[in-house]
Formats: sequence, C-alpha cells, structure tokens
Amino acid sequence: MIASEPARGVPPARPPRRRWRALVGPSFRAVAGAVGLALLLTPARARADNPIVQHVYTADPAPMVHGDTVYLCASHDEDETLNGFFTMNDWFVFSSKDMVNWTDHGTPLSWETFSWASANKSWAPHCVERDGKFYFYVPVSDKIGVAVADSPLGPFTDAIGAPLLTNYQYIDPTVFIDDDGQAYLYFGNPKLWYVKLNEDMISFSGGVQEVPLTPESFGPRRGGPTADRPAAYEEGPWFYRRDDLYYLVYPTGALPEHIAYSTSPGPTGPWTYRGEIMNSVSGHAFTNHPGVIDFQGRSYFFYHTQELPGGSGYKRSVAVEEFTYGADGSIPTISKTSAGVTESVAPLIPYVRVEGETMAWGQGVEVEDSSAGGRALSHIEDGDFIKVRSVDFLTGALWFEASVASAGAGGTIELRVDAVDGPLLGACEVSPTGGWQSWTKVTCDVSEVSGVHDLYLVFTGGDGYLFNLDWYRFEPKEPLPGGSGGANAGGAPAAGGLGGMTGSGADGPGEATGAGPGSGGAAAPSTGGVAADEVAPANDAGCACTTSAGLRRGDAPWALLAAVGIGAWRTRRRRAASPAV
Repeated sequence: MIASEPARGVPPARPPRRRWRALVGPSFRAVAGAVGLALLLTPARARADNPIVQHVYTADPAPMVHGDTVYLCASHDEDETLNGFFTMNDWFVFSSKDMVNWTDHGTPLSWETFSWASANKSWAPHCVERDGKFYFYVPVSDKIGVAVADSPLGPFTDAIGAPLLTNYQYIDPTVFIDDDGQAYLYFGNPKLWYVKLNEDMISFSGGVQEVPLTPESFGPRRGGPTADRPAAYEEGPWFYRRDDLYYLVYPTGALPEHIAYSTSPGPTGPWTYRGEIMNSVSGHAFTNHPGVIDFQGRSYFFYHTQELPGGSGYKRSVAVEEFTYGADGSIPTISKTSAGVTESVAPLIPYVRVEGETMAWGQGVEVEDSSAGGRALSHIEDGDFIKVRSVDFLTGALWFEASVASAGAGGTIELRVDAVDGPLLGACEVSPTGGWQSWTKVTCDVSEVSGVHDLYLVFTGGDGYLFNLDWYRFEPKEPLPGGSGGANAGGAPAAGGLGGMTGSGADGPGEATGAGPGSGGAAAPSTGGVAADEVAPANDAGCACTTSAGLRRGDAPWALLAAVGIGAWRTRRRRAASPAV
C-alpha cells in the first residue's frame, strides 16, 4: 500500500486528466463514432494488445500449457522501485484459453511462502505439472526454492522447508520433463548449470553440472568475451524439446540483452548456437526473458518490454508473439510488436460466466481479491474500460447481467462492440450497494448483435471510484450447442461453461457447470450482498437500459494513443486494495 493514498471507504477527488485524452477533440470523436456505427456487422478490428497485462508490471514470463489452458507464471515489478534496483516480492499467475484474453488470478505465492527467504529478491519463476501436482520454482534471496500446490492457481506451500539450491548465481530456473520421465532443471547467471531432478521434483541426484560456454555452443559475446562470460549466454534460460531437438533459449550479453537460442540432439548437449531470435530496440528493457510454447497447433514466444506507462528497466511488462518454426526446427527472427497475437485460437462465449478481470486490454482499471472468491475488477473511474477480444455472440443475446459492488455513487456499464466508442449494445446503471465488496446483480437489455466481435465494457459516472465488477454474462437468444442456454434461472455458470463451451472461470482448471461463481459450479454466496445464485429481475430498479448508439465523450481508441506516443498517457499509481465496507 502507498501511504499517501486515500482509504477506499471515501473515494478521493478525481486525479488529473490524462494528457492524451485532452488531445482528442469532439470532431475526432464524432468521426470515430460514425465509423463505429458502420462496424456492427463487420468483423472485429485488430487492436494493439501488447503488453498483455496492463494493470500491473510483470516480467520474466513462464507459460505452462495444461489441458485447454495456458497458465502464465510471471514475476512482479513493484510500482515503487527501491534503491534504484529490481523491487520484486511475489509472483503472479494469469491464464488464457484463447491467447488473446488473459485472466488475473493474483499472487499465489510470495517470498513469505518460504520461511528462510527475505524481501525484495523474488525473481524469474518457472511452473511445471507432474502427476497432478504443480511445482513453482523460484529464485529468491540468492537461492532457488520450490513450492507445490494441487492447482496452478495455488495456494502454494514450500515443498521442502529449505532451499533446493543455494548460490547467488543460481537464478532463473527452467524445468522440462522428458519423454522418459527424467526432469531437468537448468539455471544460472552468468554461468549455466543443470541438475537432474528426482521423480519427486523437489530433490536431485548427480550433483550440479556446469555447461561449457563457448562461442560455438552459445554464440559470440557482443563487445567481446570476458573471464566469466566467454560466450553470449547471460541468464534466463528456457529449456524444452520439440520433436527430436532440444532447445535452450536465453538472453545474451552484453547489455541491453538480446535473445538467442542453441539446440542439441540430447538434453544435456552438445549444444550448437543457432542465432538470435529477438534484438533489443526502443521499448525493450535492458533485460529480457523468453518463454516458448506450442498451444492448439500454434507456436508462441513470450518476452518482456518496458512499454507500459511509467515503465522502465525495473518496471517491465510481458508481451507475446505468434511465430512459425522452419522446416528444420529453426526459430525465425521475431520482432516486438504492439499488436501481439492477433488471432484467437477459440472465440470467447459470453453466455457463460466471464470474469471481470478477463481482458485483452484494460485502461485505468485495477484488480483485487473478491470476497465472493477469485478476483474482481476494481478502482473503476469515469472513462476507464476493458476490451475482450473475439467474443462470439452466435445468433444473438437477450440481455446482460453483471455482479457489481459500490461504496461510491455507482455509475454505468456501457456495452460497445469493435471500438471503445463503437456501437452501443446497452447500458446498465449501477447503484450504490453499501460496500466495495457488497455484491449484487444488475441487468439490462441489449440490442441486436451476432457473430464475433471485440466487446468493450466502458465505465462512466462522476468523480471518484464508481464500482467494482466481479463477473458478467449475456443471455443467449437460442439454446447453446449441447442443449444449454435460454433463460437461465440458475445464475451465472461457473468455469468451463455450458455444453463444453469455453468460458472464463475464477477458481481453477477443468470443466464445470452449474450455478454461481464457486468452484466446480457450486453456488457461492457473496459477502454483504445478494447471494451469488440469486437472479436479479430484468428491468429492476437498479438497471436503466438503453439501446441508443450515442457517442461517448472523453475517450479515444488506443490507435490514437500509439500515434501520439505512449509517454503521453500518464498512469495512476497502484492504489490500496479495497477493504470490505
């Protein structure tokens, strides 16, 4: 918590206007709105979605594929940098089923998870699953620790009550389990080591092995070799196998770091340098960190930049690009882009519960724990919005409902498609509920929409914080494939969705159906508000509905922000998490 920030019980005065909004005049908004009206029946437009998380600084991406979901484990750069160096105390987990929308699951572990650790050295993690257990390997306090959980979302506990490895150069672990069951843990800066993990994943045999670093194996070092850095390899290895080829992808020196890779016919070498993947250009931090996965038949390359407002080498942000391997297994040169991944691997179905903290892009909003379970969108102010990519409305929707809470004056949720000032599907009024964690439902009718569109939830109201948003869903006009749908008296379905369709869940992996936001489909009551499985009546006093296609004032598409420069958008500092009121 930042001491100078106001308590959530009394919303503060409106912060200064963001400079880039002031650059957008009424004539621009009028033109953009007119264009938006013509897009109702057109495919969703590509928009800038890198970095993939905008409400918190993230770095050192470690993606893990489990079933139909990508879980992204990441380190966390604090908003306030202490002593001019990395200030990092915990690790985040995000997830995606489509590679364009990401759900914030919070911080399932921190340095405090380990009784032997201390603050401010919680660096690049790695996550892996084995036999139904999930292992989180982390460099913390000049050691490597390992935590274990029954879910990739935690909670994680120290697996052994002591460090797995101890040496200040033992950082940036990467783990791969080969087809024969042998697990390997590579790590190190400026040297590269590995151990063979035992089947329990929390011990190793054979001792720590150092990998010879030569220009032939890991490339020539820019600026020439040094005594402790004879090759390009610097830190942050990412180890995996694809077909019959083993890969080590890693940042290279000298600073600023590039990313290169080496391959081998075996898991421990000999390694052959294959070339650079990503150069360092404007917008990159002086460090970088790779993560590479295959998911749903496509290949993805994760890295980090410093391109969020307020970003720097100590305030970084995870980004991702799609790429294609060469026929010989080679990785092409990959450039940093603002667009990122432009094609969803599967459209998001809005007729099952969608978490408020699931988004492709969020402006101004923050995320905090919800008393109803999981996380919720919070600290919403007038003009903030989220974008959800590739939403498939199928044959159309009847109405929209959302779980909201407000200790302020409330506000409005505008539902728009294809642009932040695009066609208006409907608008839900949110009244005060008596607390930031006192949840109730609002509903509103929606106008005609079908097919795949980007969905924007645009938040409007007066000064100060307006309300929090836990989850939302649309009601389909027709039954969904699989026999579910229509008027649903059971409330919002849980993660996994109806009829096997993909939704956005809060409580962990796997398929689930039923009522309410609880794990496995169980109805879960809220704190201080309406029970989560109660359905607010349509057209109740808390919802004023409209299908007007009027234009919003005070906002502009991200494309304009890109044109005027990201530095023109001044971000708010993170505010304290809101207590139950």
